[in-house]
Amino acid sequence: MAQASINSDYSEWGLSTDAGERARLLQSPCVDTAPKSEWEASPGGPDRGTTSTLGAVFIVVNACLGAGLLNFPAAFSTAGGVAAGIALQMGMLVFIISGLVILAYCSQASNERTYQEVVWAVCGKLTGVLCEVAIAVYTFGTCIAFLIIIGDQQDKIIAVMAKEPEGASGPWYTDRKFTISLTAFLFILPLSIPREIGFQKYASFLSVVGTWYVTAIVIIKYIWPDKEMTPGDILTSMQRPEVKTWGGVVTAAMVIALAVYMGTGICGFLTFGAAVDPDVLLSYPSEDMAVAVARAFIILSVLTSYPILHFCGRAVVEGLWLRYQGVPVEEDVGRERRRRVLQTLVWFLLTLLLAFFIPDIGKVISVIGGLAACFIFVFPGLCLIQAKLSEMEEVKPASWWVLVSYGVLLVTLGAFIFGQTTANAIFVDLLA
Repeated sequence: MAQASINSDYSEWGLSTDAGERARLLQSPCVDTAPKSEWEASPGGPDRGTTSTLGAVFIVVNACLGAGLLNFPAAFSTAGGVAAGIALQMGMLVFIISGLVILAYCSQASNERTYQEVVWAVCGKLTGVLCEVAIAVYTFGTCIAFLIIIGDQQDKIIAVMAKEPEGASGPWYTDRKFTISLTAFLFILPLSIPREIGFQKYASFLSVVGTWYVTAIVIIKYIWPDKEMTPGDILTSMQRPEVKTWGGVVTAAMVIALAVYMGTGICGFLTFGAAVDPDVLLSYPSEDMAVAVARAFIILSVLTSYPILHFCGRAVVEGLWLRYQGVPVEEDVGRERRRRVLQTLVWFLLTLLLAFFIPDIGKVISVIGGLAACFIFVFPGLCLIQAKLSEMEEVKPASWWVLVSYGVLLVTLGAFIFGQTTANAIFVDLLA
């Protein structure tokens, strides 16, 4: 099948080489596509920031888990029960896998390495900018949710340590805003400033182990529940379910994340039913020591997940800034460092401020959840359509029409889900 390379020249976008700050977790699916430039072969080139396959798996899983893990029992409740939740999850998994295959195909055609760069190269400037803005908004909202989770879990732990009833006013150093700020400044901010995230693989390993522990506790508490836990109604209605190293990392990460999400979602929902909290750990008694350890692990997970999500958001902000200003990548290191520190501080302070006044993670997830449909459906669909349209063939085979039609289906379905979810979040969760 004939295939044309898709906009692989960086000069078309006003950049001479690299966009500066990219997540070098994975190499491009392309192998031996071009010789390394002098910069790439130098000690300061991209090989310096590469990460092993196992380390990349832990970083990707760590980025996937966190706020969504704790919200999954409530998501099963919203979906209409265990059967509906599993059906929807499996249906979404099919689309996620197809989207990853599409992105791998387009990455090979365009010789780009990151999500936003593939969209830029394949779909053009306007769609690329929209993709980068969507990534920035999504990661920004997720960072807010992470800080809210820290406050939720610390409130429970402090209440037990101080032996005070929940909701009672205590000393100033137990105030939620103070504890979130102290933890964020001591741990999150220092982890967010570095340019590379390869070092996160060690903390991410502990974080992933911690999420397994959380899932195990939720399952155990369902099998042997505490007497003081009273579940709500259990809904049972059924709804209609709507390449090599790179593939191995993604597959392993998805399997781990799916197992954790499934176990936590099903058992957490069956334990509390419709009464489950948007943060499932808040539904358990504060005095339960096993759950207290789970809360500590979740705090550890969030402390390491925030910098990873912030890194992704900062990378797209940096790319937008460089393109807008026309700043050459080969600028002095000092200017890049000052800009990176400023971007990190602004991002960090804004998310911290918003986390003070947003009551729970459900509000944040409902607002940014619609963007996930864009990443799963819309952008991969647009990439598939554009990639097939760029092929130099006079007679289009049946497979060409099938793939283009599938791309149209993805875009249409993703736009509908995004519109419906976002409108519901605005009118139900924000304006109610």
